[in-house]
Amino acid sequence: MALKKDLSIDFLGVHCENPFFLSSSPVSSDYEMVARAFEAGWGGVAYKTLGIFIPDECSPRFDTTGMPGGPWTGFKNMEMISDKPLETNLASIRRLKREYPGKVIIASIMGSDEDEWKTLAKKVSDAGADMIECNFSCPQMTSSAMGSDVGQSPELVARYTEAVCSTTRLPVLAKMTPNIGHMEEPAIAAVQAGARGIAAINTVKAITNIDTTHMTAMPVVNGKSSISGYSGPAIKPIALRFITQMKQHPQLANVPVSGIGGIVTWRDALEFLLVGSSTVQITTAVMEYGYRIIDDLTSGLSHYMAENGIERLSALVGKALPNIVPADDIDRDFMLIPKIDAARCIGCGRCYVSCQDGGHQAIDWDDYTRTPTIDDERCVGCHLCLNVCPVTDCIRPDQAVFKENRPVHPLLIKQHYR
Repeated sequence: MALKKDLSIDFLGVHCENPFFLSSSPVSSDYEMVARAFEAGWGGVAYKTLGIFIPDECSPRFDTTGMPGGPWTGFKNMEMISDKPLETNLASIRRLKREYPGKVIIASIMGSDEDEWKTLAKKVSDAGADMIECNFSCPQMTSSAMGSDVGQSPELVARYTEAVCSTTRLPVLAKMTPNIGHMEEPAIAAVQAGARGIAAINTVKAITNIDTTHMTAMPVVNGKSSISGYSGPAIKPIALRFITQMKQHPQLANVPVSGIGGIVTWRDALEFLLVGSSTVQITTAVMEYGYRIIDDLTSGLSHYMAENGIERLSALVGKALPNIVPADDIDRDFMLIPKIDAARCIGCGRCYVSCQDGGHQAIDWDDYTRTPTIDDERCVGCHLCLNVCPVTDCIRPDQAVFKENRPVHPLLIKQHYR
């Protein structure tokens, strides 16, 4: 059994006992909830966004995507920022910091003008928060002066970041919206205005389902609905893409990132670390499974580090970035041809159908024995068959080749086998 490793990491000059934070959301909205999360073992929290504005929430306000009874692939949330009075939230932050001094509290704030941003920054600083997260990214605000509409404007991001940084000595994070083509632009604007880190991503504007009875989107609120934020495993690829692009930009390469978006397992968290995140924030998985997932997150990451001889969590941050290259730099002379394990094959024919109708017609099928065979001469190594096969390890990478007959290192096969 692997020994438990030290998962601590320093983020924006603040020591974190582990990289796992609750993100600013329904899972971090009052003292009792955050206290229970801290007791369970979470390293920190981005407290649900505080504002001067107090929203009037709708009912219902959640919807999901995925198979009925199965895990969510996505989650739609129509909640806005905290619906509690500002002083109530500030009192909770003060109490949490007093009772859990070793935990990290990020105060998420959102104003509608410079004065509100300054007021909020001063109040959360006085309440004892360890850092401030400027929420430039909530997609379900009813006012265009707040949320993701602001986050799409580098000018507004810079103005409000500067207002906050001029009011506090705490390190400031700018939380980015994915509802934009190039996240690097507002991120650079935030950093140039004084932000010391970036949090990314917030939820993606979406419609999850259409109610065919009421003829509107889900959830249905008295016959109507609206576009709002989508989270959960479905947005993880989008989050990894945005974080990678920011960390590969020369003006952002050395800017710390708190990664957010679809993290459910320790492996998900590891992937965020490998593309440059120093900490991670989680909401949707907590809403589905509860704060208890922290046990799996910490034990899984700890075992991975022990098994791979990694002493410090910081050694993992950004390790994958050098190997994620522009499309023009991909070696297109390389091919990895799969092989079917006849002993594992159940004869379902999915590989054959997919290759015939969506691939390169490189799989032959014997109707009598119900067995597929890969034609190496026609196979281009796209791996569609491997991805549709329902049996673990039945189809796997077997033969690495170069079109120009270059020598192949055996590790090139192993590294593609998962």
